[in-house]
Amino acid sequence: MTATRATVAEFADRVVTTLAQQDPALAAVLGVPAEGLTDYGPQACAERVDAVAGLAAEAVALDVADGAERVARDVLVERLAIMRDLGLAEEYLRDCNVLSSPPQAIRMALELLPPGNPGAEALDRLNSVPASLAGWRESLQLGADRGRSASRRQAVAVAAQLRTYADEWLPGLASRWGARSTGAEAVADAVARAAAAFADAATWLADVYAVAARPDDAAGEETYQLFSRYHNGMEVDLGDTFVWGFEEIERLAAELRAEAAELEPGLTLTDLRPFLDADPRYRIEGEASLVRHLEQLTSRAADELDGRVFDIDPRIRTCEVRIAAEGAAAAPYYVPPSEDLSRPGSTWYPTRGGDIFPRWWLESVWYHEGVPGHHLQLGSAAVSQSLTRFQRTVGFTSGHAEGWAMYAERLCDELGWFDESGTRIGFLSGQLMRAVRVVVDIGMHTGRTVPQGFRDAGAHVDARFARRLLVDWALLAPDFAASEIDRYLGMPAQAISYKIGEREWLAARHDAQRAAGPSFDLRAWHTAALRLGPMGLAQFRRELETDAR
Repeated sequence: MTATRATVAEFADRVVTTLAQQDPALAAVLGVPAEGLTDYGPQACAERVDAVAGLAAEAVALDVADGAERVARDVLVERLAIMRDLGLAEEYLRDCNVLSSPPQAIRMALELLPPGNPGAEALDRLNSVPASLAGWRESLQLGADRGRSASRRQAVAVAAQLRTYADEWLPGLASRWGARSTGAEAVADAVARAAAAFADAATWLADVYAVAARPDDAAGEETYQLFSRYHNGMEVDLGDTFVWGFEEIERLAAELRAEAAELEPGLTLTDLRPFLDADPRYRIEGEASLVRHLEQLTSRAADELDGRVFDIDPRIRTCEVRIAAEGAAAAPYYVPPSEDLSRPGSTWYPTRGGDIFPRWWLESVWYHEGVPGHHLQLGSAAVSQSLTRFQRTVGFTSGHAEGWAMYAERLCDELGWFDESGTRIGFLSGQLMRAVRVVVDIGMHTGRTVPQGFRDAGAHVDARFARRLLVDWALLAPDFAASEIDRYLGMPAQAISYKIGEREWLAARHDAQRAAGPSFDLRAWHTAALRLGPMGLAQFRRELETDAR
């Protein structure tokens, strides 16, 4: 008697269940039950790597019955292989960055607790904070002992985040739960212990770990390529992409200058931000007004696009607008809906203590994060019955997701949504920022200099150079630019995935238009492309080329 082999869907379900059980912080984002918080200690991390390696080997051997199963299997094979390779490289021994490392995962797991009366679930997670942080510290110390520490810059920046979590964010979160929540006294005690653990971790990180951490921020070519595969799901020619990034900067800067001249003759790029910030038409005052405006942008976009450019499932028409935690990085972000859809998708804006917000910059950003950007793409995947559980939840790559969101911004421009010079400047400055990311991320991590034929040829691409481009060309506020540089240096190759992904999405649409000619149907193409679900960029292009044939 032979055993029945698992279907691709059954195997995908087992993969997600395994990952969620071993990583409760991931389970919190997915909205599935799990106990406590993730154990980030070296032994637990190594066990997760072994589990992923075993799953990766199984995925290769899966039988497929049709094209949909073959697509789903290939997503599993590619994603599990790069997850395994990162694990085998023991990157978890230096996992300390300002955007996506254990402290931020712990914060998110707490932040996603139900508001009002979180009850026993909150107590469970709060009580797990000290052990989860202790395991992370143990892994970092082991990495340092082996000469594989995170950079000093990241250690110092994350220490500052941890202090904010302890002193401001966690007490504020607890106060919003209210004194009448279930087990309020026990929750208050757990909050105090969790805050003390954040504070202790901050002190250790700043006073002990950072002192011995490596002063060099660069990941180096080999590590950068590994992370590039993870974030993009394709092999990237760094030399060609580096040069292309400079070409994109020049193209977008010329567009930006032309738009500035339409707004006010004689305005330079460096004049634009203070000019727009001072214009009452392009300002939003107060947090409540900010949330209301962003909610209106999202709902209006859904109303205007549904049935015309996209087909939007009614189950994802709601996308919440939330204010991000104190201590978060400066960039807005999106959190997909929970698996059971009881928690809707949400967009998050870090106010960073401010009370006046730049409407001119926010319009395209919210189309990127909400509709037609991340929420439409990842929300559509979340409700799809044709995708496996892995595809719906953890099968995405940054290049595919961020590339779509960049494409969504471009689509809004094509539809004429940035008809005011101010909001179109915001769109172009965002595009220019992503082009700057390509050159400064590759350049800072791999030691490149500005190529011949471009302004500042021969200059070393370092943090100072990056800041100048972000502030003077991409119109970022200085504190935002500093946060961005910390982010790039802590997450090699993630920053390049936006423009690389956009390039792939635009090229795929161009190929489809060329093949179909006058019969090209944009709405149908969007439906077909989104139906494929999340995947690496290399597979994405292969699948669309196959569909076109």
